[in-house]
Amino acid sequence: MAGIWTQEKILALAPDDASAKAGRGLASGRKWVRLGRDEVAVWGECQGSGSKPYQVQIDLSEPAFKCTCPSRKFPCKHGLGLFLLTEMEAGAFKAEAQPQWVADWIRVRSEKSARKSEKVRVEAETPPDPAAQAKRAAERAKKVAGGMQELERWLQDLVRHGLASVQQRADGGGFEKCAARMIDAQAPGAARLLREMSVIPATGDGWHSRLLERAGRLHLLVEGYKRVDALPPPVAADVRLLVGFTQNQDELLATGEPVRDKWLVVGQRVEEEERLRVQRTWLWGQNGRRGALVLAFAHVSQSLDTSLVVGTALDASVVYFPGAYKQRALVKERHEPPDAVDSLRGYESTRAATAAYGAALAQNPWIERFPMAFSAVVPVRRGEDRWAVVDAEGRSLPLSPRFTKAWELLALSGGWPVGLFGEWDGEELLPLGAFAEERFVPL
Repeated sequence: MAGIWTQEKILALAPDDASAKAGRGLASGRKWVRLGRDEVAVWGECQGSGSKPYQVQIDLSEPAFKCTCPSRKFPCKHGLGLFLLTEMEAGAFKAEAQPQWVADWIRVRSEKSARKSEKVRVEAETPPDPAAQAKRAAERAKKVAGGMQELERWLQDLVRHGLASVQQRADGGGFEKCAARMIDAQAPGAARLLREMSVIPATGDGWHSRLLERAGRLHLLVEGYKRVDALPPPVAADVRLLVGFTQNQDELLATGEPVRDKWLVVGQRVEEEERLRVQRTWLWGQNGRRGALVLAFAHVSQSLDTSLVVGTALDASVVYFPGAYKQRALVKERHEPPDAVDSLRGYESTRAATAAYGAALAQNPWIERFPMAFSAVVPVRRGEDRWAVVDAEGRSLPLSPRFTKAWELLALSGGWPVGLFGEWDGEELLPLGAFAEERFVPL
């Protein structure tokens, strides 16, 4: 783990700014009555307001945190402070055997992981009741089919009344009402697409074209679902996933074909949908030069997965979800402890990157975000508030106006080429991380 964790990366684990600030305040050996570590974990006792010090421990393999304080934040300020201390005052930790309370926690975590693996194995070997499974599938298929028929009628009405009428309607165009119907029809994916469409009329000039494009893609989804049973299996899988059918992840891990590579954790974003937080973590295969998207979900009051840290490299095997163009994936197995990112091998030109996007779009026309990693591009300013990146051939790609760290990216580059990773939406690139001066910097 040496060399992976910097203060910046540790603080990126904080659930909010207040926790990060409090964690920094605890990153001093004077705040702790006991500190220890071994190859597996670090631990410490921090005196709080009570009579007994809080027992804080970190499993370094992920990392995972545990603290006896009453905080509901994860990791709490004590966990962050202890982790920061390992980088700031490594000499304060005594190399010793784990105390019982640490050994018990590590053992429970190991046993839980073993039980989960055994459960996956048993479920993979135990065939489900085919009759009950078929009945449930038929009932849901009927509901979804009815919902998609209503969605088709709504799209027809949208075009019949004219896109300009959306801004004049008291119900905001009826997006939310139709989305609620999709939820009732057990088609949450279609509901999400409708809600994303609902904000387009407020996005300024050209919104008519953008709304029409989204409506066309949604219509294509409706038509695809009508023929889902006749489509090639990979295309059918894309349609079903976009509509909102889920894939059993334990089954996928047990039966999917693993892809081993040196996977770089190159980007992470968290967005809120209703009262659900969605974390998108991008991996980039150094050898295969392809992306893998790992999604994590949590209620707004719950913590998200912290095992994939931007700027680390994993010798791991991932399993892709089925589809014509495979993008979403799960990490199945880690073969070695994580290491620091030491290089970024991506597309050599913007022409190669957009060609790859075109090929992917031909396989899956509903791709919303496409991973683009560049070996070397230069950030440049275009006008008052527009930015782009330029490759060695002089070709450029515009950066998204949502990107707020353009000056920071320029400072990192110093006007010279840097490695860059971002999400391409078909029109603009949203940078998520850069490799410069032999280090990876989250953006």
